[in-house]
Amino acid sequence: MEDTLTLPYAAAQAKAPTKRIPVAVLGATGSVGQRFVQLLDGHPWFKLHEVVASERSAGKPYGEAADWRLDTVMPDDAAALPVKPLGVELKSRLVFSGLDSAVAGEAEDDYANRGCVVVSNSRNHRMDSDVPLLIPEINADHIGAVERQQKRRGGRGYIVTNPNCSVVGLALAIAPIERLYGIEAIHVTTMQAISGAGYNGVASYAIIDNVIPYIGGGEEGKIESEPRKILGRFEKDQFIDAPFRISAQVNRVPTIDGHLMTISLGLRDRNFVNVEQVREAIDNFRGEPQHLRLPSAPRKPLHYVDGDDRPQPRLDRDREQGMSVSVGRLRPCPLLDLRMVALVHNTIRGAAGAAILNAELLEAKGLL
Repeated sequence: MEDTLTLPYAAAQAKAPTKRIPVAVLGATGSVGQRFVQLLDGHPWFKLHEVVASERSAGKPYGEAADWRLDTVMPDDAAALPVKPLGVELKSRLVFSGLDSAVAGEAEDDYANRGCVVVSNSRNHRMDSDVPLLIPEINADHIGAVERQQKRRGGRGYIVTNPNCSVVGLALAIAPIERLYGIEAIHVTTMQAISGAGYNGVASYAIIDNVIPYIGGGEEGKIESEPRKILGRFEKDQFIDAPFRISAQVNRVPTIDGHLMTISLGLRDRNFVNVEQVREAIDNFRGEPQHLRLPSAPRKPLHYVDGDDRPQPRLDRDREQGMSVSVGRLRPCPLLDLRMVALVHNTIRGAAGAAILNAELLEAKGLL
């Protein structure tokens, strides 16, 4: 991790738990599940205690069940854990979900109803009326919905979700501009890495020397709806969406990691737009994770990258261990008002890393 924040943020640093909190990972053998296992290795607050996967993996040691595909060695402690079947009673109250959406909805509800805190990367519950869709730098106050959700479930359990992998980058990139001028309309085109589809998601013959102008699973719809919830308000026990409109076009491109997107913005207060002021707002943007100095928080959630040809996935996706979003090419737009390029590491800040940061916020706020 890059250097930590200096005062005054240090005064607000979150208190670490007295001992590491045992956690479980659902869907632990999949691509997002493996990233959870990797990022939890040596985590100062959380300790991987249980791994859960499909019936065909159940009973095997994780080291045998998981076809490890990351660029680090599988942690020894994780490799020795026995894989448990989905639905089994867990000893861990904090549960990270990297489940496929085909099974995530019911399974996450089940564990939340049993009293678990489910921090999910899956799409199933993101737009539920009492489930926070959380990016802590933007909408930490949305965790207020947890109390209402617990009442509905009749217990201590609840679900918190992180957004779609592209939406994390988009929402962070536009948040300082929304606060500065207000946004009326967004047009975004994504160039999404193949890792977003999982290891077996895109055939090599289909993607090499090619760009596929379609991603299934309602990808464009997620990008058009989720940022409005994230940048909206939670008041009087309900979410109120931000009023801007979004048009999204998505493409699968032959990069391994890192979702790149070109963004054009129409602003509400367009008479006083100052590009340098916007750039400064982007570079100075901070939120609750930085004030609390949460373990996974990047020093800066947004980095403005100079250069006419930046950001680029290969050069910029790993900035601050993949937990920050890179922004560049900020300039006037002849059709709307502003345009820029943003990049997010889709399996770290766009998936497992985002969920772990959400869980750190919950612990810091006394909700675990």
